[in-house]
Amino acid sequence: MKSLSLFIACSVMFVGASFNRPAEIEFTNQTIDMGMVVSDLDASVKFYTEVLGFKEAGGFSVPKETATDAGLTDGLGLEIKVLALGDEKTATKLKLMTPKTKSKGADHAFIHSQLGVSYITLHVADTGAVMKKLEAYSVKPIAKGPVELPESLAKGVYLTVVRDPDGNLVELVGPKE
Repeated sequence: MKSLSLFIACSVMFVGASFNRPAEIEFTNQTIDMGMVVSDLDASVKFYTEVLGFKEAGGFSVPKETATDAGLTDGLGLEIKVLALGDEKTATKLKLMTPKTKSKGADHAFIHSQLGVSYITLHVADTGAVMKKLEAYSVKPIAKGPVELPESLAKGVYLTVVRDPDGNLVELVGPKE
């Protein structure tokens, strides 16, 4: 009888616990939009659109009161340009923003140089074509890029790492035609 009582008590606790679980978060979009603070908005927009092929998808200003109340800044407004990797609603968006002050730079010597977001990855259709475009804009790969990945990772796929105007690392991954 003791074991039956224990079983019932445990079952009630288990059932009760399952009803008290928090609701799962429902996402309205499965694409992550990224924000990046830049020192020169125009130079960064030019790099990401002309060199890497993003499309301008609008822009907006965030008044200092809103930015402060939301916890984005400590009393500064923001100018934001939105760039997208395509025309689809779910295309990845990169929000380039500049505050009305000089911001300190991050340590982007290597991807492991500091904690936090260290680089973005763009999957390209033709690494060779991307390399020609980079050369036309005098953007040089870091180290020996493009480097062919080991077959165990991805056969025929190349990796190139470049820096944007603020030194942020951009990883380009794709085949070479």
